[in-house]
Amino acid sequence: MESNGRPSLGQIILLASSSAVTAIFYSVYRHKYRNVQTLKGAKKISLDDDLPNILMDLPGKCVPYAVLEGVVRSVKESLSSQFVENCRGVIHRLSLKEHKMVWNRTTHLWNDQEKVIHQRTNTVPFDLTRDDCNDPGPSIRIIKPLDAAELDLETVYEKFHPAVQSFTNVVGHFITGERPKGIQETEEMLKIGATVTGVGELVLDNKILKLQPPKAGMLYYLSSLDYDSLVQRQESQVRLWKILTLICGVATCVTLFFILRRQYRKHKEKQRLQQLQREFEEATTRVQDGEDEEARNACSICLSHQKSCVFLECGHVCSCYQCYLALPEPKKCPICRNSISRMVPLYNSLSQKQILLRND
Repeated sequence: MESNGRPSLGQIILLASSSAVTAIFYSVYRHKYRNVQTLKGAKKISLDDDLPNILMDLPGKCVPYAVLEGVVRSVKESLSSQFVENCRGVIHRLSLKEHKMVWNRTTHLWNDQEKVIHQRTNTVPFDLTRDDCNDPGPSIRIIKPLDAAELDLETVYEKFHPAVQSFTNVVGHFITGERPKGIQETEEMLKIGATVTGVGELVLDNKILKLQPPKAGMLYYLSSLDYDSLVQRQESQVRLWKILTLICGVATCVTLFFILRRQYRKHKEKQRLQQLQREFEEATTRVQDGEDEEARNACSICLSHQKSCVFLECGHVCSCYQCYLALPEPKKCPICRNSISRMVPLYNSLSQKQILLRND
């Protein structure tokens, strides 16, 4: 906290950062929550023989968001694995990932890091049908499978090629701060005969049933899980983002409470100092007023005692009782030099009362 009572720059940055992270996490949470609710509201479609007739009666010949499960069948040709014999599919993806250790100059530790240096994906047209070779039923043509938010592919081949290390390379790696570990080669496929749960827009186009990416911001799924397991996985992600949002929100509230508490304490301390200053000024004023009053009431002759005598007939009050007794005869007023016919004491004067008590 700065001396002027305002939050410090570090506190402002901390509060702004935690608030921004909380807002981002909450936005992601709300987005995923809406997606899950939309997924739960999707209409389940079974691959029945009368499915084309049902779509013919619907507006636009489509179901905006439908769920269906089927077995993958290739339309014409299929793709073969480059490493596994008799492994055929409709989606083939080959990935090369570089694994290396990178020196972190902040923590002074080697961190594992990976980067995709090459990835190639091939697809061929395929359908989803019933798991019945004798009666496959209607076929659902899958459109734009690579646009799916979740596309589950099976890993059919994986091999790690370690990097060759030499003395010169080791020295160079320590100088540059990067130490290669090797290349990870991975082959993934969506096999023919695999069971897939598709979630998207189901349309009837030229007597062909198609499942395509939905409109209005809804997500497209092609998952190897069944519908209930897919919903549960999405809900687990929602819970994760909810927990992260709550943690960041609590951290933001704690930071804000800490800053406001410091502000309140600073404000109360400032009020206390102002009160003390006012009391000091009032006390100083009272002391000064008392000193002035005492100076005005001091004896004009000795300036040590308070005035305690009224001289008649002039009426001046300028002397204490001791100085009055010390005046030479005939006694005259020190102010106007008129003769004093008689003296009237001021009995409300403390000094006069003390003198009279001593004389008695």
